[in-house]
Amino acid sequence: MGIYEKILKKDAKVAVIGLGYVGLPIALAFAKKVKVIGFDINEKRVNMMKKGIDPSNELGKKEFAGADIKFTHKLEDLKKANFFIVAVPTPIDEHNLPDLKPLIASSTTVGKVLKKGDYVIYESTVYPGCTEEDCIPVLERESGLKFVKDFKVGYSPERINPGDKEHTITKILKIVSGCDKESLDNIAKTYEIIVEPGTHKASSIKVAEAAKIIENTQRDVNIALMNELSIIFSRIGINTYEVLEAAGTKWNFLKFSPGLVGGHCIGVDPYYLTYKAEELGYHARVINSGRYVNDSMGFYVAKTCVKKIIAAGKNISKSKVLVMGATFKEDVSDIRNSKVADIVKELKSFGVKVEIVDPHADNDELKHEYGFGLNKLGKGYDGVIVAVNHKEYKGYDDKFFNTILSKKGIVVDVKGMYKGKIKNFTYWSL
Repeated sequence: MGIYEKILKKDAKVAVIGLGYVGLPIALAFAKKVKVIGFDINEKRVNMMKKGIDPSNELGKKEFAGADIKFTHKLEDLKKANFFIVAVPTPIDEHNLPDLKPLIASSTTVGKVLKKGDYVIYESTVYPGCTEEDCIPVLERESGLKFVKDFKVGYSPERINPGDKEHTITKILKIVSGCDKESLDNIAKTYEIIVEPGTHKASSIKVAEAAKIIENTQRDVNIALMNELSIIFSRIGINTYEVLEAAGTKWNFLKFSPGLVGGHCIGVDPYYLTYKAEELGYHARVINSGRYVNDSMGFYVAKTCVKKIIAAGKNISKSKVLVMGATFKEDVSDIRNSKVADIVKELKSFGVKVEIVDPHADNDELKHEYGFGLNKLGKGYDGVIVAVNHKEYKGYDDKFFNTILSKKGIVVDVKGMYKGKIKNFTYWSL
């Protein structure tokens, strides 16, 4: 009997390592069908999940209902599992280089409990070759077992989109790969227990790793083009969104838009690919150029706001600016790699008094991560930067901004949400 049949009959357990935005939805989806162990090193988070609370504020209590899952932070509990899914973060360091510490640490943890016949599947975004070159040696070292002969490894990239209630783990076609034909079949069948559209079988682990990393690299490069165009169009004196609306009438025009590119995926993943390229002796010019453009947009937005406040005849060092939104994208609480922090930093460098509001972000998390917290909505702002399109902001118009802006106030609308709606103030968008 193969691992898939054992899992289906509940004679074997699935373990998910790392219960964040990616891991928890996977664990709960499997737990509706089979036996699951949910493992996270953060005991506080584990205790919250035991009470049916998602620390990431993505899933409601109903998602926990009827789930056959044991949440734990104890290594001993992992010994009862046979099919390990690793879904830990793969961030970058201050030099924009891959930080594999969480991945290596989780591989060490799994290696300590690995048994003959077990499977290990990685979902974390990595550069092609990372699973086989960096992770498997750790599994072998810690377990004393031999790869392929004693245990199998596969890679199935996550496709979780925070805040997206439509494209969930069970609704998206899953890419799967294995170290041999047997493992590929077993991994595919196991994921098909929960993934309704089925699986796409990649020819190798490296192909699956590469497929994942170019998804976000492609988006990053296309958004960078839109950001660069927005800088050009701003100098010409035309609105970027009006240009895109006109160009979008052609059937094959790709509909990307300018904006801040942060978060733990699009703003991070391309650096894994460029790192691998450099290792192989190739400098990725297009990808690196796109990263440069997107990483500079927060500073560009802030400087533009400052220029317009000065143009209005105001003393910039005595000005006050409100930044609306602090998360990396709309309608989520995730602040990781939020480019709003760049806007705040740049404004403060000009001596501007900056206040930040956000209906979703956590004040303590912001202070810990970026050194600034949230404020109550005030009045008399010389400029307002709407940095994140939270649903709470969508109904605002001249009437609202009139209550919080000073005379000759500036409205900076990063994503063009208020295009055509602001008449009484100086308005600018990307």
